[in-house]
Amino acid sequence: MNQIAIVGLGYVGLPLALQFARSGAKVLGLDIDSKKTDAILAGRSYIKHVSGDDMSAHIASGALDASTDFSRIGEVDAVILCVPTPLNHFREPDLSYVLKTGEAIAPFLRDGALIVLESTTYPGTTDGELREVLEAGSGKKAGTDFHLAFSPEREDPGNPDSKVASIPKVVGGLTPECLEKALQLYSIAIQKLVPVSSCRVAEASKLLENIFRSVNIALVNELKVVYGAMDIDIWEVIEAAKTKPFGFMPFYPGPGLGGHCIPIDPFYLTWKAREFGQHTRFIELAGEINTAMPDHVVKVSFEALNNDAKAIKGAKILLLGLAYKANVDDDRESPTYKLIEKFEDLGGEVFYHDPFVPVIPMTREHAKYAGRQSEAEVTGDYDLIVLSTGHDVYKEHDFSGYGIPLVDTRNAVPVGNRPTNYYKA
Repeated sequence: MNQIAIVGLGYVGLPLALQFARSGAKVLGLDIDSKKTDAILAGRSYIKHVSGDDMSAHIASGALDASTDFSRIGEVDAVILCVPTPLNHFREPDLSYVLKTGEAIAPFLRDGALIVLESTTYPGTTDGELREVLEAGSGKKAGTDFHLAFSPEREDPGNPDSKVASIPKVVGGLTPECLEKALQLYSIAIQKLVPVSSCRVAEASKLLENIFRSVNIALVNELKVVYGAMDIDIWEVIEAAKTKPFGFMPFYPGPGLGGHCIPIDPFYLTWKAREFGQHTRFIELAGEINTAMPDHVVKVSFEALNNDAKAIKGAKILLLGLAYKANVDDDRESPTYKLIEKFEDLGGEVFYHDPFVPVIPMTREHAKYAGRQSEAEVTGDYDLIVLSTGHDVYKEHDFSGYGIPLVDTRNAVPVGNRPTNYYKA
């Protein structure tokens, strides 16, 4: 099983394709976006932590290829799907990318081919909706004529110690034989495999991982507001608590949730749970708390400007950081977008600075901001600065001479670099 197609060449698919290529497999990357496939073939990386030289070397050796031609699925033994699973405007799961991809590849599946879904989703997607479109489009039966499995992606962008090869891989198959085929596939490139009894267990495990984070982040976000009212610094509290060598894991507050997983995945389970007459009150409450955090930042910003005898309406506001986490170029679901929207709705003139996102890309949720450019540098020529993402460049920047308020949502600015009008939010 050395001929592999990976569909979806984004933050998950491209690093996975390169890992298989460097492990000796022959990899075909497929994407509907010709800009991505053209960039790969030219050795140009569009993801910060992916090396263009690495791509070029594997293209030159023949280990990696890229195309928009989905009929080439007929060339491969295994297909891994790494496509988006967003929410629609009603906060309901949008499986259209998964199902349309299934429809696109189904007519070209070889007998005995393996299809693995990596996109995060609710339990029952792989052996339910995806299975149905694959069988309808191919005329083949899953578990008999082709193999089907689910193996959730696990990515930690910005963490230099997080490597695709060394992150344990959970794998669940439709049948025992499907599981065995999937384990054979991933053993080519991944050091540790974690087989489970079904696709649904594998799907549920991914949701648990991200719901765990969402709930605990909501807890510290709520405590941030509660302790703040008591004039207690939540970050100092966390530093003290994490000295306990057992029974505690630190989580940190922020301006809201970002990234392609934590703001979205819990809602996949809450939506599916209703089908079984179950209510996920704890998860939904966590979602409400996290969703309210941009409003808290705006409230603190209002107070900061008010103390400086200014109003939000007409104020020049600089937001530091558009990426959803520190030192990455991934802006998906970034809470900074919410802050831009809220400040502008209140009449503020909003600017942003992010060395990793120099131009706002076209996104599904925030298309109206596409093309807006980052400020060239961080200066004090504004009425208010709000630090939204804790990039290292901001931790090193000296704000101490600025005569304007700085609202820090990440506790990122060291004491010596803070201006007189410094606020945490």
